[in-house]
Amino acid sequence: MKRAFKALFIATPLLILTTAFAAPVPTGQSIPTTQQTTALATPVAEPAPTLIPSPPDLNAKGYVLMDANSGYVIAQKNANKKVPPASLTKLTTLYIIANELKSGQIKLTDNVRISKHAWKMGGSRMFVKVGSQVPVTKLIQGIIVASGNDATAAMAEYIGGTEPAFVNLMNQTAQSLGMTNTHYMDSNGLPKNNHYSTPMDIAKLVRSFITVFPEYYPWFKQKWITYNHIKQPNRNRLLWRDPSVDGLKTGHTEAAGFCLVSSALRDGVRLISVVMGTPTDSARASDSEALLNYGFRFYESHKMYAGNTPLAQPRAWFGQDKYVQAGIDKDMYITIPRGQYKNIKASISTTGEIQAPVAKGQQLGTVNVTLNGTNVANQPLIALQADPKGGLWTRFTDHISHFFHGWFGGKKK
Repeated sequence: MKRAFKALFIATPLLILTTAFAAPVPTGQSIPTTQQTTALATPVAEPAPTLIPSPPDLNAKGYVLMDANSGYVIAQKNANKKVPPASLTKLTTLYIIANELKSGQIKLTDNVRISKHAWKMGGSRMFVKVGSQVPVTKLIQGIIVASGNDATAAMAEYIGGTEPAFVNLMNQTAQSLGMTNTHYMDSNGLPKNNHYSTPMDIAKLVRSFITVFPEYYPWFKQKWITYNHIKQPNRNRLLWRDPSVDGLKTGHTEAAGFCLVSSALRDGVRLISVVMGTPTDSARASDSEALLNYGFRFYESHKMYAGNTPLAQPRAWFGQDKYVQAGIDKDMYITIPRGQYKNIKASISTTGEIQAPVAKGQQLGTVNVTLNGTNVANQPLIALQADPKGGLWTRFTDHISHFFHGWFGGKKK
C-alpha cells in the first residue's frame, strides 16, 4: 500500500512522516523545515494569473516548443508527423561527433582526409578539396555554419569507416534517444526514400545534446566561416536578430520546405523551437521567433528540487540504519503558465514498506508535482545510500517494533 508523506523535508535526524507536503521549494532556496512549510502554505495575496492565449498559428508542416530543462512541451502542431528533415539530419551527425569527442575516440585536432565521395557531394558545401587534410574542428564549423554536405560526409566516413556504416550508427543513436519516429538514409539530409523525422524527435535530440554535451553547445552560435578563401554566413537569421538565440541549425529541400531548429536562453530559462516545413526562409525565422517569444512571455520554469540531495528519510526495517536517505537522481524542473506557482502542490508516495537490504539507487517511491490537481512532473524517489541488513539484535528489536507497528497501525486503518 502506498503511503504519502509530508516531508520532502528533513528538519531533524528523525523524520516524522505525515500525509502530504503543500508547498514547493523556490529555486535557489534550501529545503524548508516542516514549520516553514506550514507558513508557506498560508494563502498570500498575489497578482491574478496571466491569461494564456493560444499558440501562434504557423504555416508549417509541424512544430514543437519545448523547455530544455523540464522537457515540457509548451506548444505543438503535428509534433509526431513524419516529414523530411533536410539538413536537420546533421544534428544527429553532430551528436555522434560530440559523443566521440567526449569519449576520447577522436580529437578536435585530428586531420581528416577528404575522400572523392565527400568532395563530390551536391547541395550546400564547405568546399573542401579531395585528398586534403582538414581538422575536425574546421569540419564541425563547416557542418554547422555552411551546412556543408561535403564536410558532413567526411566526418561520417572518419567515424564510421563508410557513410552507410555511420548511418547505421545514426539510427541506433536515434532509437537510444527515444526518437521512435525517425529513420535516416544518409548523414546530411539529402532527399532519399525512407528518410524522415518529426518535430518531437528533433526536439528530444536537441534537448539531449544540450544536457549531455554542454561544453560543445557553443558550436551552434558561430555566425561565419571562411574556408578555401570562401566566406559563408550562418543561415540561421535569428543569430543576427535576437541576442538570446544561440543555435542551432537550418534545413531546406524542395520536399522538406524551410526548417529551423533554434534555442534561446533568457533569465536562466532555455527554450527549444523546432519548425519544419515552412514555405520560405523568412517564414521559418519569423515563425521560430514568434514561438520563442510566446513561450518566454506566457510560461515560467522553476527548479523544484536538486538531484542527489536528501529529500526524505523513510523508515527502513531490519537494516543497519533505521532511516534511509532518499532523493532524486537528477534536478527536477517544472514549466507552468505564469502566475500559477502558488497553486503547485508536491508530494511523495512510497511503493510500500521498505525492508533491508536497500541498494543505493533502488526506487522507493515517487516524487510528484501537480498544478491544480494535474500532474506536471514526477521522478522516482531513490535511495541515496545503501542500507544492508542489520545485525541479529537490530533485526530482533525491529521485528518486535514491526509487529506492534503493523498491529496498531492496522487497527487505526
